[in-house]
Amino acid sequence: MLGGLFLEWSFIFFLNSMLLGVGLAMDAFSVSIVDAFSDRSGDKRKIFLAAGVFAAFQAAMPMLGWLCVSTLLQFFERFRRLTPWIAFALLLYIGGKMLINGVIRKEKEEKAAHSFGTLLMQGVATSIDALSVGFTIAEYDLVKALAASAIISAVTFAICIAGGFIGRRFNRSKISEKADIIGGVILILIGLEILIRSFI
Repeated sequence: MLGGLFLEWSFIFFLNSMLLGVGLAMDAFSVSIVDAFSDRSGDKRKIFLAAGVFAAFQAAMPMLGWLCVSTLLQFFERFRRLTPWIAFALLLYIGGKMLINGVIRKEKEEKAAHSFGTLLMQGVATSIDALSVGFTIAEYDLVKALAASAIISAVTFAICIAGGFIGRRFNRSKISEKADIIGGVILILIGLEILIRSFI
């Protein structure tokens, strides 16, 4: 019996959390590529900062979902229906600004497009669907829920760093001159994909 409990914690639990992390990190991975691709500063620290922000949100959202499922289930169920629309609105706003900036090339708007506030909005947009993980981990106690969120966060961090360096590599190519236009379109498409996925 003890061996079974150990296996549940060490293998099945870890594997499920890893797979959840990979699935949830895909939107953040795509945005990490876009951010690094469109950032002309070439500062590697921004890749790690973005990965850290995305990882933090991916850790916080499942725990918030877990807490809501445990306490405010009826309210949470109503709010959960709005999360794809919130993600779409945020990415439409950020992507639209990048698109406009790419067309008219205003330096101040370019700086705003890569500000920390924008990064936080991206973090919310790419992680808000992770609230639904609260249902997946609802049967976990607090320690297991925290452990699952930590694993999801670590997986997201690693995947987003990979995405950042992929985007940075494309940043050096000739198409980087149109980075804001391409990046803006991609962010809008990611928002649409999140919205469409919620209806399937």
